[in-house]
Amino acid sequence: MDLKARAQSLKNDIPAIVLALKDPRTGFKARLFATLTVAYALSPIDLIPDFIPVLGYLDDLVVLTLLVAATVKFIPKDVYMSLKERQAEARLESKWTYAIPVIIVYAIIIALIVLAIL
Repeated sequence: MDLKARAQSLKNDIPAIVLALKDPRTGFKARLFATLTVAYALSPIDLIPDFIPVLGYLDDLVVLTLLVAATVKFIPKDVYMSLKERQAEARLESKWTYAIPVIIVYAIIIALIVLAIL
């Protein structure tokens, strides 16, 4: 599978992972990994900034691939297949809806750093 096809596959898996967060059949470990995956996918902060040629996007591909694979591993197969079907027929809300928890986490981290400095 070439790089472009793998990136497209990841793009198609993330909405199903978001739906897994809302599904009551999803276990704690799967929810934890799903939260990490969605947070990293929506996070404006990367391990290697995207403006660095090749490496900037390569780290996203590697980290997201590992996070998606780990998340899918913990979601029961039947649940994941039903989520993939639901994802195909349902449109997800705006990405901003899913960015709110990420923004809250970063705001808490920044507030803790500021409090530690003061």
